[in-house]
Amino acid sequence: MLLGTLEDGGKRVVEVVPTENSWDGSVAESFAQISERRAASKQRSFSIAPATLFAVQKEARDRGLGIIGIYHSHPDHSATPSEFDRAIAWPEYSYIIVSVLQGQVGEFLSWTLDDDRHFYPETVLQVP
Repeated sequence: MLLGTLEDGGKRVVEVVPTENSWDGSVAESFAQISERRAASKQRSFSIAPATLFAVQKEARDRGLGIIGIYHSHPDHSATPSEFDRAIAWPEYSYIIVSVLQGQVGEFLSWTLDDDRHFYPETVLQVP
């Protein structure tokens, strides 16, 4: 997860919190209405356990931060959002997707979802 603040109409990431991919057969079942082709494979799908999400959210809030985004990789696929990514995304978050092609890091892109559920690219700036 990406922790940070909202500043001057943009988002500032101050910390990256890795989480375990909780995807399994039961999670796949719960998302069956969104995508019937979702396998129980952590290689092609990701999920953050609700308890983990709430714990990170509380810790961030206690430090004056918020969860401002999620990052994940697309193995052997482009760094563009999938239909599943779109279906589960929240408009206020940034979604950083890293393309990993044959085990090598490729593109690194950030996306945001509008109120009509369309993804748009975000500019990523590295600041000191």
